[in-house]
Amino acid sequence: MIERIRELEALSRGLEPDRHERRRVRDTVVEHGEAFLDSLHDSKAYEIDKQSARRLRQTPFTDQPADLGEVLKIVEECVVKPGVNPASGRFLGYIPGGGLYYASLGDYLSAIGNRYAGIRFAGPGAVEMENALLDWMMELVGYPTDAGGNLASGGSIANLIGIVTARDERDLRARDVERAVVYVSQQTHHCIDKALRIAGLGECVRRVVPLDERYRMVPAELERLIAEDRKAGLLPWMVIASAGTTDVGAIDPLQPIGQIAKDNDLWYHVDAAYGGFFALVDECKPRLAGIEMSDSIVLDPHKGLFLPYGLGAVLVKNKAAMHRAHYYSAAYMQDTVAEESLEISSPAELSPELTKHFRGFRLWLPLKLYGLAPFRACLEEKLLLTRYFYEEVQKLGFEVGPEPELSVATYRWVPKRGDANAFNQALTDEIHRDGRIFVSTTMLDDTFVLRLAVLVFRTHLSDIDFALEVLSEKVDILLSR
Repeated sequence: MIERIRELEALSRGLEPDRHERRRVRDTVVEHGEAFLDSLHDSKAYEIDKQSARRLRQTPFTDQPADLGEVLKIVEECVVKPGVNPASGRFLGYIPGGGLYYASLGDYLSAIGNRYAGIRFAGPGAVEMENALLDWMMELVGYPTDAGGNLASGGSIANLIGIVTARDERDLRARDVERAVVYVSQQTHHCIDKALRIAGLGECVRRVVPLDERYRMVPAELERLIAEDRKAGLLPWMVIASAGTTDVGAIDPLQPIGQIAKDNDLWYHVDAAYGGFFALVDECKPRLAGIEMSDSIVLDPHKGLFLPYGLGAVLVKNKAAMHRAHYYSAAYMQDTVAEESLEISSPAELSPELTKHFRGFRLWLPLKLYGLAPFRACLEEKLLLTRYFYEEVQKLGFEVGPEPELSVATYRWVPKRGDANAFNQALTDEIHRDGRIFVSTTMLDDTFVLRLAVLVFRTHLSDIDFALEVLSEKVDILLSR
């Protein structure tokens, strides 16, 4: 057996390259990344041909190591080139993960150290770093210092944590679900519906609150629906407002909704995954007034703080309720109990995750190395770029939707003849085939519209001017046919 162990050790030591080999591979990979960044300005924002991605399923895993150059070539051709390029300043279609360089270094150090961020006993520094980030977010949105929070993988899981906490805090039982009412709007993000289903609340009554002309929830209509539901013997229990909707970037009237929730004893949840970090910009603070009245809130640093995909946050005022909904108990974890209390609860007791990646490092390092000022400036710049586009696209002859509240604008071309929806679909197809910019579309009241979403930190005035040029060029091509 000893002989076999030594044979296996010799082979397994291949997983631990020496310093020279680490430097060789690291330098090659870093150079590959530098080439990607250097070429971003001239790269496509979208490659419509995605056939090359299929090659990844045709590259076998074998006992023998592959050549690094060949591996990076596969990555370039099959991963980097096809589809959307969210790192591009001309990616203007969705709310992206921006990919700050210093965040990648945080991920690098996090992966090398491999600190466990689920239990304070095992990774006290990792947990305290993430708690410090959550404390900062609580201060930003006006939450009390004793609130609870968790850094999740994104807004979907963060919303799920908030909804599960609300379910258990309000003691919703299976027998109650079909009478329980949750109030949403047509602009509520679809991950809310998914979270309700996963949380066992798929049979809840979904009451869709009417919207105003700017696609914001109407508080008076919410109040009316709650009263009608109570009279009908139903159980109103939760209202979900949005601070930055996906389609148009609308902010629901957070303060009036919060007061209605308080008066009617409803759990008040705010999905601010997109818009929450605009609280860093002075002019946005009045628009977000009332966000502090919520019982739970979701923010996505991989949106408003320009991080790579994979970091969302949920804050819950009632930390004890969050703990009750997610705590764990197991004999093999008994060594950790001595360091646990409600005041210093581990992330694993406040979320579904037990195995937890040290994802907070990717945010902590950029905030330290950049300071907050560039983040504030970048967010304000995106607000102004969106307004600039909104004004300029009208000069080209486009019809526009509501004036932007954040960094999303909707617009469309209305031809003199033919179906407008079909024309704008054709316009989108032309832009996607071209690929120099990327835009997306949505439907508003059966109307097909194009969306401009400005939140890549690399998007600047020259990129918006270029997008306007492309739009004008493609409209002229379609009109000439």
